[in-house]
Amino acid sequence: MTRATPGERSLEDWLSYISAQHPSPIALGLDRVLDVWQRMGPPALPLAITVGGTNGKGSTCAFLERVLLESGYRVGLYTSPHLLKYNERVRINGQDAADASLVEGFEAVEAARGDTPLTYFEYATLGALAVFSEERIEAAVLEVGLGGRLDAVNIIDADVSVVVSVDLDHQSYLGPDRESIGFEKAGIYRHGRPAIYGDADPPGRLVEHAQSIGADLMLLGRDYRYEAHERQWDFIGRKGAKRALPTPALRGRWQLKNASAALAALDEVADRAPVSLGEIKRALMTVRLTGRLQAIPGRPSIVLDVAHNPQAARALADGLGDMGFAERTYAVFGILADKDAGGVIDAMQGRVDRWYVSAPESERAARADDVARLLEARGAEARRFATITAALESARREAGPNDRIAVFGSFYTVAEALRSLR
Repeated sequence: MTRATPGERSLEDWLSYISAQHPSPIALGLDRVLDVWQRMGPPALPLAITVGGTNGKGSTCAFLERVLLESGYRVGLYTSPHLLKYNERVRINGQDAADASLVEGFEAVEAARGDTPLTYFEYATLGALAVFSEERIEAAVLEVGLGGRLDAVNIIDADVSVVVSVDLDHQSYLGPDRESIGFEKAGIYRHGRPAIYGDADPPGRLVEHAQSIGADLMLLGRDYRYEAHERQWDFIGRKGAKRALPTPALRGRWQLKNASAALAALDEVADRAPVSLGEIKRALMTVRLTGRLQAIPGRPSIVLDVAHNPQAARALADGLGDMGFAERTYAVFGILADKDAGGVIDAMQGRVDRWYVSAPESERAARADDVARLLEARGAEARRFATITAALESARREAGPNDRIAVFGSFYTVAEALRSLR
């Protein structure tokens, strides 16, 4: 594809263009992206919080964004991947960025990169940072894409960094076990700055790395904690306690951990971005995030969740158990071939009565026949469909009013279901 010319390309044109600028979809490393970022003449972000981890990143970012917005700050949020449209990845003051702003960001990257090849995600990250600069945001919340140490977001020296959780995923890039993955995730920590870990049992190599670089490591259960009560909860951090907090609008018991990690991070930058208890309470009640234990009203009920690894699937199974009675649960399931489909199935099998299997719309998708064979080997009933939409339509026809349909396995699976439902 020919080099892009400013002013001549739509957002869709740009997305096609940046997809073709590197021979590999993933090429970890900071040299190329940092070089282009420096050539862009980067302004310092007034306040930056980076959020990494295996699961829970999106929810933690949503909590951070909502509290800062309720507190009156001009907030930029960068997340990935998107579900329905690319604009979801870059948000300004709680709204998806406009096409024109994203195009201007890509033009700024293109003007600076010269002959340096960038991956789609690297281009996206630099473009988002350019948009934040143009929009004069006061606080940036940046979700790490893959790993941490070599992820493009790690060009930013954040004021506080959060690793929400560490579990098995992306082993071909990050290493074969939690220790290796934990080391990669810990790469977003910085010397002398708050480094938060948001789950129990941190990997030893994550702790060792934080200590070796002189980061101010804060562990859940040691340096901050939460206490759950009936219909409310308390957060206890290094800067004091926040009592009688409302249950988060995001469903799932694990959201208290994610919200606690967000509050711990905000405590550490309170001298620059103070927030009040009332603003925190309003944020917890109003936070929204598509595709995370998201219930679609109606009968049968439909629950959408992007769970795509065993840890996330275990959380989804627990969440379904907490959501109340359903006579039967039908699963609409599609997963990528590089994921642990068997582990996800094992985590969910006790909650599912019948499986509706399809390959989501991705070149990386696992074939429906292969997934069905995994299910059948475990004694499960599995039906194959050409598309996620067809699987969902069949499940809706066959489910009774007191049944439940759970759609999960990948972002692509949930995205197709959302388009179908809308």
